[in-house]
Amino acid sequence: DGFLAALEKDARERAKRRKQNERLANALKEKGNDAFRRGDYVAAIQKYTEGLEKLKDKQQLYTNRAQAYLKMHDYEKAIGDCNWALKCDEKCIKAYFLMGKAHLALKHFSESRQCYQKILDIDPQKKRLFKDCMNEVNLEEKRVNEEERALKEFQSGKFTALSIKELLQKLDKPDQNILYYAGGIRVLTGAIKDCTEQTLFRTNDGFRIINDNKVIRRGFSAERKNTAEVDLSISLLFLWQALCTGNEENQRLLLTHPDMNVRLSKLLSSEVAAIQKETLALISLYSETENGRRLLVRHQDLSMWLHILMMFLNSPDGRAGSAMSILADLTKEESFKIQCRIEFSTAVLPLFSQLLSSAKLVNGTALARCIGIMGDLCTDGIVRKKMADCQECWQACLKLVDGCLPGGNTPEYEECLSAVLGLMMNLLLESSAAIQCFALDISGRCMSLLSSKDGRIVTRALGVLSRILPASSSAVEEVVKGGMVKTMIKILKAGGQITSSYAIRALSICTKSNSQAQEEVVKSDKRFGVLLKLLNSENEIIVGNAAFCLGHCLVVPGAATSLLNSNVVMVLLKHAGGDATNTSVQENAAVALGKLCTAEPRHIAQLRELNGMAILKSSMKYVHSV
Repeated sequence: DGFLAALEKDARERAKRRKQNERLANALKEKGNDAFRRGDYVAAIQKYTEGLEKLKDKQQLYTNRAQAYLKMHDYEKAIGDCNWALKCDEKCIKAYFLMGKAHLALKHFSESRQCYQKILDIDPQKKRLFKDCMNEVNLEEKRVNEEERALKEFQSGKFTALSIKELLQKLDKPDQNILYYAGGIRVLTGAIKDCTEQTLFRTNDGFRIINDNKVIRRGFSAERKNTAEVDLSISLLFLWQALCTGNEENQRLLLTHPDMNVRLSKLLSSEVAAIQKETLALISLYSETENGRRLLVRHQDLSMWLHILMMFLNSPDGRAGSAMSILADLTKEESFKIQCRIEFSTAVLPLFSQLLSSAKLVNGTALARCIGIMGDLCTDGIVRKKMADCQECWQACLKLVDGCLPGGNTPEYEECLSAVLGLMMNLLLESSAAIQCFALDISGRCMSLLSSKDGRIVTRALGVLSRILPASSSAVEEVVKGGMVKTMIKILKAGGQITSSYAIRALSICTKSNSQAQEEVVKSDKRFGVLLKLLNSENEIIVGNAAFCLGHCLVVPGAATSLLNSNVVMVLLKHAGGDATNTSVQENAAVALGKLCTAEPRHIAQLRELNGMAILKSSMKYVHSV
């Protein structure tokens, strides 16, 4: 008993000491964190070390100290601390992340990849982190290999390798005439044929030589450029393109130069068309790749780029297409969409509205792409809300639709019309006062487009109708008066799946509240042949809306009786008691079944034969609530 009591006492004392040491270790960790935030990494390492003297198995102290060692470029010690952290917690993601960074700095590429793979093995949700880390390793390994290869070629005395260095030495001469530098840059550009020359430019301090030259900087940055400065600027843009084509490290070095954040925007806004053209070509090298886009998003203020690039739609040449290609690429990045929010209402929307209003005066193909890009930007809820609230934007969209000629339009204008209808569909995911204001106009324009010979236009016009009609009872009334029901029945008889899904939704909205629509469906769709066909569709949305529409129309006298010799009971019963993913299918089918048997009790006999009375009883609550 005495021995056991002594063991228990010892255990309590050890637990007490550990608790005290844990408090001390945590306090030292916080002091180390404060020092780390100040950039005093030596002090941070000291505090973390003192904390480990109090508590040797505290994983956070090892990983924090490893992070400080990384900042001090003491990579071996960082790796050592990460190994200790993993002994404390074998699934410590931070330890593998920091170890991967340390191995990368030491050019241990295989080991670095293994560390990042461990992160993904531990947590499969870290795919984005894993992808970014592996991309960083790949780029660094590529850079090292390129520089080793370039060095070998230089040491072997290869002519182009020597000429790159000699040309850079000539350009390094200060205070020469601006034409001297422009000519030298053109000769240098001609010497850059492949990755080796690109790398030699970098390793021979080419970026510093060009960027720090006062004459070059002054000429390149001049607001109003004379002929010589224009020549210099274009030559330099050609050089940047030659250096950055397929070379991620050169792309990074160019874009991270402090001047480039402001410089690119100014070059895009230059009064000289040739400078704009070559600036667009340079930016395209970045926007075409994921890594390049990330560099742009990370190192450029892109808040005004949407507005600047849209301005090129007024250009009669290829600049409009180039600008739209860049924008299409940039919209793949969520960070770009977020930056677009800043100037969207004040700068972008007024310009976009003006462009839509003058659609026949600008580059039609590029404008269609621009409208599509604005639709892509609408995946950002804040951007979509700003656009949906803008009355000027809706007016401009309607003006473009009004420009559609009855006898046909140019292919470019048809593309713009199709794109603007797609944009309107996206905007109608919102509800706003502007949408309410223009609901009658929008629905009227879309009705007129249903006679188009272009199937895309018809489909998208139906899509807009299916989304605008729920917003306005007045719009429903007008389209029904305008013969919508007959048009929808005609389209549903021949339409494909997408067209049919929009058409039946629009029809179901009209029949929900409009008795004239209900009566016209019964009259136009003899024995509900079209609706019954839709009820057998494999598309749940079509089935649900068809059942919804049928249920509304069964209130018309004689409608339910006309279905006595059909299989409607069996079809509705199948859907009402089925296992559709969309529960509204079951509900709408049950409501239609209940209304059918209420309006025409003779259907109940068939329901009994199919053992469907239980489903009918359960459906009655829906009938009473409608």
